Formats: sequence, C-alpha cells, structure tokens
Amino acid sequence: MLMCASAPEMTPRSEPGAKLGSVIAMSTPESMPVPGNRLAVIVLAAGAGTRMKSRIAKPLHEIAGLPLIGHVLRTAHELQPQHVVAVVRHERDQMVEAIHSFSESVVIAEQDEVPGTGRAVELGLAALPEDFDGTVVVLSGDVPLIDAATLHELIAEHDRSVNAMTVLSTHLVNPGEFGRIIRNRGGSFEAIVEFKDASIEQRQVTEINGGIYVFGATELRIALEQIGANNAQGEKYLTDAAQGIQESGGRIEAMPTHDAWLVAGINDRVQLAEASRELNNRIVERWQRAGVTVQDPASTWIDIDVTLDADVTILPGTQLRGTTSVASGSVVGPDTTLANTRVGSGTSVRRADATDAVVGDGVTIGPWAYLRPGTVVEAGGKIGTFVETKNTRIGQGSKVPHLSYLGDAEVGEGVNVAAGNITANYDGVSKNRTTIGDFVHTGVNTVFIAPVTVRDGAYTGAGAVIRKDVASGALAINVAPQRNMEGWVQQHRSGSAAADAARDATNAEDND
Repeated sequence: MLMCASAPEMTPRSEPGAKLGSVIAMSTPESMPVPGNRLAVIVLAAGAGTRMKSRIAKPLHEIAGLPLIGHVLRTAHELQPQHVVAVVRHERDQMVEAIHSFSESVVIAEQDEVPGTGRAVELGLAALPEDFDGTVVVLSGDVPLIDAATLHELIAEHDRSVNAMTVLSTHLVNPGEFGRIIRNRGGSFEAIVEFKDASIEQRQVTEINGGIYVFGATELRIALEQIGANNAQGEKYLTDAAQGIQESGGRIEAMPTHDAWLVAGINDRVQLAEASRELNNRIVERWQRAGVTVQDPASTWIDIDVTLDADVTILPGTQLRGTTSVASGSVVGPDTTLANTRVGSGTSVRRADATDAVVGDGVTIGPWAYLRPGTVVEAGGKIGTFVETKNTRIGQGSKVPHLSYLGDAEVGEGVNVAAGNITANYDGVSKNRTTIGDFVHTGVNTVFIAPVTVRDGAYTGAGAVIRKDVASGALAINVAPQRNMEGWVQQHRSGSAAADAARDATNAEDND
C-alpha cells in the first residue's frame, strides 16, 4: 500500500482550526461544485494488512459504524463520479462481497503478481472504458477520514491550474518513514521520494505525501507505462509517475492540508483505535454545534449514520450505533447502548440496551432494560427495571415496570403488567404469540403460555398460569388452596438450622 500519514503522527505544524476541508463537514455534497460526469475514482484495497493480525481484511475493520473502505466509498460516491473502481487482491471474495453490499455499481479490478500501487492503479485504469479521458482520483481503502469537501477542493485546484497530477500533502512534526514532497527553491513541486530511497537531507523534509491523488487519465496512462520497479522495495510505485509526467511537460502540484488526519492511514489495531477516537470526536462536536447536549464527549460514542435532533441530551457512557435516531427533548443515558433504534421526542432511556427497536414519544425506558429486535413501545409507555422484551409491541400508555420478560407479544393500550410476568413463547418447536388487550391488569408472577389471548379489560390473579384465552372483563386465577403441613421441617430436615429454629420457636410458644 502507498505510504500515508498514520494516526500517532497526526500533530500538524499549523494552528488548530486552519484546515483545507474537514471530516463531517456541515455542508452537503449538493452544496459543493460537482466536477461533472468525466470523473473516475480508483480505490486501492489490495494490501495484505498483515499488521492487523486478523482474518478480516484490513479495509473491512470498522470505525463509527462503517468498515474503513465503506467510509472511502461513501466519500467517493459523494463526488458523483461516472465510474468507481476498487482494486482488490488479498481476501478477494470477502472484499468484493463487502464492496458490492455497499454499491453494486463499483467495478472490481484484481491486482496481479506485480507489486506496488503503480500497478494497482494501472489495473484500475484498465477497468475503465478505453475512451475515458477525464479526471482520475486515487484513494486508499484504509484512509477513512478523507472527506468530499477536501476532494472537491483538490479537484477544483487540479482543474483551475490545468495540472496533470495533483497530490494531497500535509506537514508533520515527526514525519517518520513517509514519502517526502520535495520542492525547489521557489516552492514548486519537484518530486515525491519514498523514505527508503531518500537522502539524509530529503529525510529532514516535514511535508509528506498524503497518498491521495488527482490525475488526468491520459497523462496517467502514459506515465504508468514508463515506470518500472527499480527501487529499494522492488515495487512499481505510483509516485514514480510524477517523473514521467514532468518529463512530458505536465504540471504537478502538491496541495497541503493542515488537517493531517484526512490522510491518516490505518495499518494496525492501535491506529484503528486512534482513528476511531478522532472520527468520534468530530462526530460528537458536529452534533454539539447542531444543538445536542453531550455531557461527557470522552465517554460518548456516536456512529456516522446516527441522527439527532436539537435539544437531545446525551449522558455519559452512551453509545449510539448504526442508524439510531433520537428526537428533540429526549434524554439518553447514562450507560446506554442503542443500535438501529428510533427514539421519539420527550423520552427517557436510562441504563438500557436496545437493538432494532422503536420507542415512541414520552416513553420511559430503564434503568436496566433490555429491548431486543422487534420491540415497539408506543407513546407514553414504560419499560422499567430488569425488563426484557423481544418482538413485542407495547401499546400507548402501557407499562411494564419491573422484573418481566415479554417475547412475541402484543400488549394493548393502558395495560399494567405487574412484576414478574413472563410470556412463555417457545414450546420447544416454534415461537408462539401472546396477545393482551386494552386496559388489562395482570397480577404479579403471571405466566402466559402462548399462544394465548387476554381480551380487553380482563384481570389475572397473582401467580396465575394462563393457558386458555381470557374473556373481556374476566378475572383469570388458578384455584389451589394453601395447605400447611405441620412439623414437616423437623421431620424431613432434622438437625438443620431451620429445624432447630422451629423447635425453639415451638417451645417458646408452648411456654407462653
């Protein structure tokens, strides 16, 4: 893979806030100039990623709810290109499946035995129509924070200056082993030199190659045909195309970004975590500026596809995953995880875990509630302490306050489900459904043996086991008179602490 700035070295020389483009910008792609339909994007995703030490291909590791390559492909599509090509090799089938799950329109090119980014781009170009002569943007599948706003500016500068090649660069206080941007005394681009091929003097340069490029397709094809693998790595470097372009009279420009995270590549789990934290910081800041109160940003994690209304409050220890949405006036947290869950307005979700659930307006959830997929809680409802639900609808104003399990159930309006209620929904072969009508009151420790229906306005007694349907307005109980067997403990548990206590109490009563 081409050398890109890695997360530990992301301290830019410039002042904070001065940056070309920014991840999670508030502007939308529709508000930015689009370069037209003569644009192709090539995404390099052929690297082995051995430092990840994983069976999962490196570009498929996730941050902020998307795989690394998912972030890159999303950014690529925001440019509205005519063509998107992904170059793959290692874990080929795994990569292709993931790429096509994101977009079937992405063309797959496979890298052959010839190593190097130059060869990868050459094969990516070959996957384009032969007559394509527009602009080519080259991205890396392991550089997830690059954003469309920056690429629009890079493309605009490329077109404005009539460049044959434009490269995104950045300055690092400690540039490490990244390729260097070499400029002449006038400050114009002179060369890109890989660290292993650089002189001692060149290694002192702090401007590094960000590994993100814009080319003219025709100039790139010609340059790639001319380069070889005569270098320390024995690879066909994409960066060597610069020399051929210059020799043919093409103009090259290196455009620095002051936000070095935009070109941060991911090579191992440490860098993955650092990039994840940085992206999360930006997502949290975006929502704060949009009117969301985040009490403790350091302990709050929000995925990139989450949506929040103004006046939402997020308390410490909260994770909002996937496509979760939270409406205005709701408070989520502390210590809450919501995945692909929709929360209405004016709702409280406290110390809860919910996945693929829908929670209405004015609902109270938690603490210590577990909402499994298919849970729907309508307006004014409540799911309380140590309650688990699955594939269940809780009607408007209905309450399940504590210590209950409702699975595969339909609960009507205005129902009060007492403590310890259970829907026995599995008969050992299939799942069955429990239906509870409107304004039903259930007794503590009621067990519903599904399939069963309790109709509107009915009651169940404490400890009832409901095996048959209950008519509207009926009281369902199990008649079993209590029987006390005198002397049972002394007879069957002789010598125990309980037997001794019973004996002493009996003697004391007799003495009285």
